[in-house]
Amino acid sequence: MGIIARPPNFKEIIAGNPGEVFSLINKFGPIDAKGRYLAWDEFRRRNQEGADKNMAWAAVKLARLPLLRPLGDLVSEKNQPLSYCIPDSLQGYLHTIDRLCSPLLHATDTTVVSSGERNRYLVDSLMMEEAISSAQLEGAATTRKVAKAMLENEQPPRNEDERMVFNNFLLLKAAKANLEDSLSLELICHFHEIATHGTSNPHVTPGELRQADDIIVQGRDGETVHQPPMAANLSDRLARLCDFANTRHDGQEGRQFIHPAVKAVALHFMLGYEHPFADGNGRTARALFYWYMLKEGYWPFEYISISALLKEAAVLYGKSYLYTETDDFDLTYFLDYQLRTIDRAIRQFLAYLDRKKREYYDLMEWMDDSGLSAALNYRQGQLLRKALRHPGRVFTVKEVKHDFGVADNTARTDLQRLVALKVLAPVKDAKIVHYVARADARDSLRLNAKTALKQTSP
Repeated sequence: MGIIARPPNFKEIIAGNPGEVFSLINKFGPIDAKGRYLAWDEFRRRNQEGADKNMAWAAVKLARLPLLRPLGDLVSEKNQPLSYCIPDSLQGYLHTIDRLCSPLLHATDTTVVSSGERNRYLVDSLMMEEAISSAQLEGAATTRKVAKAMLENEQPPRNEDERMVFNNFLLLKAAKANLEDSLSLELICHFHEIATHGTSNPHVTPGELRQADDIIVQGRDGETVHQPPMAANLSDRLARLCDFANTRHDGQEGRQFIHPAVKAVALHFMLGYEHPFADGNGRTARALFYWYMLKEGYWPFEYISISALLKEAAVLYGKSYLYTETDDFDLTYFLDYQLRTIDRAIRQFLAYLDRKKREYYDLMEWMDDSGLSAALNYRQGQLLRKALRHPGRVFTVKEVKHDFGVADNTARTDLQRLVALKVLAPVKDAKIVHYVARADARDSLRLNAKTALKQTSP
């Protein structure tokens, strides 16, 4: 990420050329013809229909002023108020987020399985995805396959990168576990302590604010792109952030209304802007986002991973920070990028859920036809499906335990049931038993389903 072009001072442009700027107001609004809320860095590269770029920019800024709203008492180090507006395109994304909590995905939905089974099946696997992606976004160099195997099998981290993944997994669990708490400096530090526990970085003390001003955020080529606020002011500034998080912004009794997703994104941005720790700020900021969304009742965000998508466009993620910081602390740039990312994550989640529904219906049909429905519970049915689709796949007790949220003995019983059905073959390695999906499992079941069912019936 290179240094972006800082916008010219639009007030000075207007003061020097008021007539020319005001003549362009009808031509240049807050967004362009495609609904984009362009930053100067992008705006200056586009054809402005023959108008002077500086004059056109001043007209755009003038059109945005009446739409901007403050975000509580949040301010930059230079005392600029953090503000935002919601163009029509962003209204659509907020509507999508609200619809996500409609009865279609409510806890009473039984089109897939009971809500308890659905939660146990989905949550840990998707939380693992977010933990892995968030770590990779911060620079962890470990493959998804290795990281997922470590989490599923409760293997201790072997290096700094795996430690980051493991800590992120615990961090997301901690965010959910602290929903009843108000935001406080202690909670922020608690999240950071989990995110950086066991780090080998000698400059990082988990859970403690930085004490020096030698921390800078660098771009791709080593250039300074962000100098965080002074360490001496962090306690007061974070206290203000906590006050913002804990204040009701519901629009009632004269209070300001701020959409919960906008507020969660603002918390994410400000924690990154303050950069209160020597390392782990990004992970802590994303944990705050999830914490607030879940706290406000947006429960599907327990299953939605945004870090994988942020990682895919890490440069744009960084630029959205800088656009806000360099353009009058206008959060709309960061909000626009985050809401677009969230929208994509929601679509991926719904596609995932739809795929799981189809798999479930296929599985139920096959089990009904074969007579297995009466002999297997839901967990065993899902394990059977995986084994049949992936011959040679290895299952472990700990993996099943984590995927379904059951005890070791229950997981072992489920696997042994499939061993009896000749779907899995147990292979002992040292003290651990691995259960390997047999290549002939499907044919064996089709040929011997009735006999196998008699042998395995409770």
